[in-house]
Amino acid sequence: MSDTPYIFDINGAAQFEQLVIENSFTTPVLVDFWAEWCAPCKALMPVLAQITEGYAGELLLAKVNCDIEQEIVARFGIRSLPTVVLFKNGQPVDGFQGAQPESAIRALLQPHVAEPPAPQADLLEVAQAAFADGRVGEAEAALKELLAENNENAAALILYARCVAERGELNEAEQVLGAVKGDEHKQALAGARAQITFLRQAADLPDAATLKSRLAQNAEDDEAAYQLAIQQLARQQYEPALDGLLKLFVRNRNYADGLPHKTLLQVFDLLGNDNPLVTTYRRRVYQALY
Repeated sequence: MSDTPYIFDINGAAQFEQLVIENSFTTPVLVDFWAEWCAPCKALMPVLAQITEGYAGELLLAKVNCDIEQEIVARFGIRSLPTVVLFKNGQPVDGFQGAQPESAIRALLQPHVAEPPAPQADLLEVAQAAFADGRVGEAEAALKELLAENNENAAALILYARCVAERGELNEAEQVLGAVKGDEHKQALAGARAQITFLRQAADLPDAATLKSRLAQNAEDDEAAYQLAIQQLARQQYEPALDGLLKLFVRNRNYADGLPHKTLLQVFDLLGNDNPLVTTYRRRVYQALY
């Protein structure tokens, strides 16, 4: 087990005074008295290490090899192994003998050791989850905070542009995308631009109810079918839009110079290759082609 800043071996009584007694005035120190021949000691070590690391500096772990540090063993009257002692303000305040479950060790520490700081949320992950759930305002707020720290974060800029587009500020969204540098997020960038395209197109088209009425009267109204798919895409109704585009492609693949196929590919960029809808409909497009 490799040492970390929070876990260390004790070599000699002087070092015990410095690293355990003195440190314990500012940070509680858990002392693990162990020996090479002690199997329960070796089983306990990784548990203690994991707990200590989890406290992220609010707890220290000192390891004392009892076969070597006889002076320290005699000083504290250690008679069985493993023995674990918690030091605080220069004094032993609690401890246990024998291997213990993690829950028992944490219960022992709880009155004496401050809780570790909560991990800082990844703002990009927070924004992505919010956007996926349709909480666009929450996603935008997280992205603003992230971009205030680093205004060249390409992934954040692309998602922020999508948020801006969702509230109808299409020109602003395009300006945000123009600030994206590099090709690392090429597919996500293409998807964001596709979203803006669908929103622009939808603004100039009849509403979805009118288009559905036309299709009810004539199921082969190609124009109405395509325009309805665009309206659905603008509202993130991806599955019905993909279904409508695929049916139109199968029925009339040459409609508007192959526009249904081109639009299907745009939607694939928008959703990303990991999306189950993309996997399904990409396969269906392939089957329709060949």
